[in-house]
Amino acid sequence: MRHIAALAAILWIGCLASPAAHAVMIVKLGVVTKPGSAQNIVAEKFKSLVEERSKGAFTVKIHHSGTIGNETDILQQIQMNTVQLGIITGGPFDTFDPIVRTINYPFLFKDESQADRILDGPLGAEILKSLESSGLKGLCFSENGFRNLTNNRRPVHHPDDVKGLKIRVMSSAMHKAIWQTLGANPTPMPWPIYSELEQGVIDGQENPLWVMEVYKLYEIQHYMTLTRHVYSPHIDVASLIWWNELTADQQHLIQTAMQEAARYQRRQNREQNAARLALLKEKGMVVDSTPDIDAFRARVTGLREASVFAEPRVRAMLDKMLAATK
Repeated sequence: MRHIAALAAILWIGCLASPAAHAVMIVKLGVVTKPGSAQNIVAEKFKSLVEERSKGAFTVKIHHSGTIGNETDILQQIQMNTVQLGIITGGPFDTFDPIVRTINYPFLFKDESQADRILDGPLGAEILKSLESSGLKGLCFSENGFRNLTNNRRPVHHPDDVKGLKIRVMSSAMHKAIWQTLGANPTPMPWPIYSELEQGVIDGQENPLWVMEVYKLYEIQHYMTLTRHVYSPHIDVASLIWWNELTADQQHLIQTAMQEAARYQRRQNREQNAARLALLKEKGMVVDSTPDIDAFRARVTGLREASVFAEPRVRAMLDKMLAATK
């Protein structure tokens, strides 16, 4: 019996030392932006939480700065499970699931707290669930922020001032429609766009304040208008193929870590916005803090009937969003 017990002990120790017992799951996470950016803050926090809580069972490899492609490329790789996770701007989801367009409807959310209430609630959950039809597991929403217009040609106070400006937009039918309606010449371009702005290929762009700071757009853009025309979330997604291979406990770990990372990033982003605005002014940007928002809002009201919302389920979601944010 002693021999049997000794043999059993040896086998048990051997199992612990075997590669299978100590297998580490390598998880690829793609973001298009550089360290210090909003997406990367979520990614780094998520990595820290998952690796710590899994006690090393997961290793998260962050591929940043567009090293594995633009956001559309990353989403396609997530669909195929060659990349497992991504922190992606809402706009590029247009071609994967047009229901996401409803979040980017202009002047939809009054403030961040309203955005949190809607996106963390049943309507946000419905949008995340819808992504599964495109092979994406929607985990939660982190924050890009309210988007503002910059340009290097003239001050913009009224929508008439936008006419003819060549504005870089994301690869998004929704964002293109917004700026066409306002009279600009929207030009879809992947990120980053510093050299295009510097060379005058485009006149301006629209993004949250953190982008102006981290990418030093104050060096090449003179005018900024606090239009806050779209609240722009990031959608934090996983490959549905990969997700379905995980155990229930692993899914819970990934889900809760990403939600916690998103809340952490949203809080941090908002706490820094006042200092960012002060910095941009200090760097020489001419900022219009009180543009004629009523005129901007009136100019885009007709978009609710636009073809980008023609699909019945997309239209139904837009109607629910508009009712919830009245």
